[in-house]
Amino acid sequence: MSEHAGSFMAKSTIKAADLEHRRTVNFNINKYNAAVPFGKQQFVDVHLAREKAKNIKWKALESLDKYLEDFETNFTKRGGKVIWAENAQQAVEEVLRICEAKKCKTLVKSKSMVTEEIHLNDYLEKHGIESIETDLGEYIQQLDGEPPYHIVTPAMHKSKEDVAKLFHDKLQTPLNLTPEQMTLVARGIMREKYVQAEVGITGANFIIADTGSIAVTENEGNGRLSCAFPKTHIVITGIEKVIPSFTDLALFWPLLATYGTGQQMTVYNSILSGPRQPGEPDGPEEMYVILLDNGRTNILANEKSRESLYCIRCGACLNACPVYKNIGGHAYESTYSGPIGSVITPRLKDMDEWKHLSYASSLCGNCTEVCAVKINLHELLLENRAEAVKEGDASWAERIAWKVWKTASLHRSWMNQGSRALKNKLVNKLYKGWSSQHADLDFAPKTFNQQWKERKG
Repeated sequence: MSEHAGSFMAKSTIKAADLEHRRTVNFNINKYNAAVPFGKQQFVDVHLAREKAKNIKWKALESLDKYLEDFETNFTKRGGKVIWAENAQQAVEEVLRICEAKKCKTLVKSKSMVTEEIHLNDYLEKHGIESIETDLGEYIQQLDGEPPYHIVTPAMHKSKEDVAKLFHDKLQTPLNLTPEQMTLVARGIMREKYVQAEVGITGANFIIADTGSIAVTENEGNGRLSCAFPKTHIVITGIEKVIPSFTDLALFWPLLATYGTGQQMTVYNSILSGPRQPGEPDGPEEMYVILLDNGRTNILANEKSRESLYCIRCGACLNACPVYKNIGGHAYESTYSGPIGSVITPRLKDMDEWKHLSYASSLCGNCTEVCAVKINLHELLLENRAEAVKEGDASWAERIAWKVWKTASLHRSWMNQGSRALKNKLVNKLYKGWSSQHADLDFAPKTFNQQWKERKG
């Protein structure tokens, strides 16, 4: 068992027994579940809309090189600069280079999972640059020294009382603040940082190839402020976020809003096509887009797993997953948790070290059922498991156990040998992979053959 697998088992065991954690998470997910049906009402045929979105993402990824080059050409025409980063190290080094050139000491950052993936805040802090999260949920997590708990709702596991105590401890506010009052406290801090910051960083929900634009959708306005106030705007995004045409947003923005939060549309929707142009009153003087690979081309190269790159990060699969709802986001110890994280993390990182996540599933198929772009998530989890075995990542004990089980299953006479007590002892005591996390297997008193003969003579 890898170090990550051992830690995952330990953390998930603790969280699964934490009833208060489960209550908080289920309360928040139930509010989401109540909102989503209303968002879906805007579609005449929501299943057809999902299918069309999947086909557009298929088209984009099948010609990814072309669309990324189209984006670069169109974006640079308006004075933007594109940087290609093969891995996380290259990406953070490029950000640092830009910050040093601008003599940046403070930067503001909107919510971005890809910056969590490359651990940008930690890297900048080590080089003396203050990086402030401006999304309220992300800011709460940053104050608490925790990574995001959820793709869409970073502080989903915290109650309002938890946040009030955190603000009291970190910001010396009264313990009895209401959510509205805490929001105003955070807003006051952020407004000062927007003015001070020399650089603003955002992610991108979509990269638009035919106009050379990035699309950002949010509910708080922090993304707009992060890219408009500072003189330099840096966008960091995965290469898979590309869509062919500006008109595709008419489908993807409502889908993302509906499956992400249950809204028909999120509150702030921005399309950014470069730095401030002559005659424009506001906007950054310089704008950079860092296109990050960081293992995505490994997924792209695999015809079966390629489908996972269709993901638009709505978080619906996390909210639907019975495993996620019981163990929470931090037990996964990866940037992307839940079903989509279990699919892509072993491929973005190392299959041997992270294959355990592909087993963190009941294979109920609920994640596939709710996916905004109809990714066959539970089938991809099985594909990960199969590939791990083919590559020889299974342990010696696991390979032997399955070989014995296969041999016995192919020979009915072998399966009929031995008493019930002997079989129970052999399986539950010798092969502990199942019984360590499940109740002991209990063989039937009589074999199928014995029962069949008794009934049919």
